[in-house]
This record gives sequence, structure tokens and C-alpha cells, in this order.
Amino acid sequence: MICRELVRDRDDMVVKAMSWALRELIPWDRPAVEKFLETHNDQLTPLAKREVRNKLVYGVKTPKKGVRKLD
Repeated sequence: MICRELVRDRDDMVVKAMSWALRELIPWDRPAVEKFLETHNDQLTPLAKREVRNKLVYGVKTPKKGVRKLD
């Protein structure tokens, strides 16, 4: 709910907090995070999208080169 209200906020600290909140939610409700990314793709900043997608795919926000996707 809070992420929905702040999705258009471009303040650097809000963007970082949203990315962190979504990444932290993945173990608890992965489908909700995936749905949020899909629904708000055009509103999220590139940074937030990249970090959250990396966490969904690789298990970390910034994968090292050569890291393989999670199965």
C-alpha cells in the first residue's frame, strides 16, 4: 500500500527505500512483488526496477559478473 502511494516520488531516498522494501518483501510474497513491478513498470525508476528484478532473478540486488540465475 505504501509503495503504491510513493511510486511516482522521485526523491532519491524514497526511490532507495522503495527498492529496499520491495526486495525485502520477496521472501514473504514474491507474487505480490512481481505483480507490483508489472503493474507499475512505467512509474518505477530504472534503479528500483533493476534492483528488484535482479533480486528476483539472481537473489541479490547487484549480481557480480558471471553469476547465474536462480533456479
